[in-house]
Amino acid sequence: MLTRRALLRNAAGLLGGAAVSPLLAAGQPAGAVEFSVFTKHLVGLPFGRISDIVADLGFAGIEAPVRKGGHVEPEAVEEGLPRLAEALRSRGLRITMLTTDINAVDKAARTEQVLRTARALGIPRFRMKWYAYEPDRSPWAQLDEIRPKLAELVALAREIGIQPCYQNHSGARYVGAGVWDMASLMRDHRPADLAWAFDLFHATVEGGLSWPNELRLASERIGMAYFKDFNWKGRVAHGCPLGAGQVAPESVARLRAAGFGGPVCLHVEYLQGSVSDESHVKEAVEATRRDFSVLRRWWA
Repeated sequence: MLTRRALLRNAAGLLGGAAVSPLLAAGQPAGAVEFSVFTKHLVGLPFGRISDIVADLGFAGIEAPVRKGGHVEPEAVEEGLPRLAEALRSRGLRITMLTTDINAVDKAARTEQVLRTARALGIPRFRMKWYAYEPDRSPWAQLDEIRPKLAELVALAREIGIQPCYQNHSGARYVGAGVWDMASLMRDHRPADLAWAFDLFHATVEGGLSWPNELRLASERIGMAYFKDFNWKGRVAHGCPLGAGQVAPESVARLRAAGFGGPVCLHVEYLQGSVSDESHVKEAVEATRRDFSVLRRWWA
């Protein structure tokens, strides 16, 4: 097994010491769609087993939670992340997105250590933690307060050579739920320096009939598209298998019409259970297989 230092050195050599554009570094052959899976539902399994499952399902890589309660905790990123990357690489896989607790340059979140370790391993992008609204204050004032923190983070990420991506969540507490607010902040930066992890589930929850407008607004800077599905139970959106709910296959046609050809990530977040239960692991694998079959059919 390679040591952490050797693995980081090899990755740095492959990058030639240059700050490669994440959009270029993440590219697949022309016309190919790179499919990843968010492995939140596999957290707690050994890295080797996660790699075997993901490779056997046919994905190109994973979106890896590297945050509190993830595959790797931020405090252990220098040791843990190279081990995860090595286990994936042994099966021909890679980390296409890092899911983090980072939304500012912050010592407590170990922003710089996490991002530099990720980039040395060739990871092209990371998902930011969302910004939250305080309900009793002006949204405009809060967006003005976010702007300099976001600019500082974007500047650091650009220096390191890794692309920040912001996910749109649904709900009144989330900046970016309606897309327009976060999009106004993003206009300060180039798409290569700040992109969307655009979530069709949350866009459909928030947008209702207008979700194509939100997609069109975001389309010039989508770093990765997320697919998962839901149905309404009263006024609450409940996750369900892809293709069994409200997220429309039409979204793929609209993404293509906007010039987006990937990367794409499948999220399987409607399951209940623990990976300590082998029957749940089997259920999780089969649910992922089923949803991936639907996703590939939508993109075919």
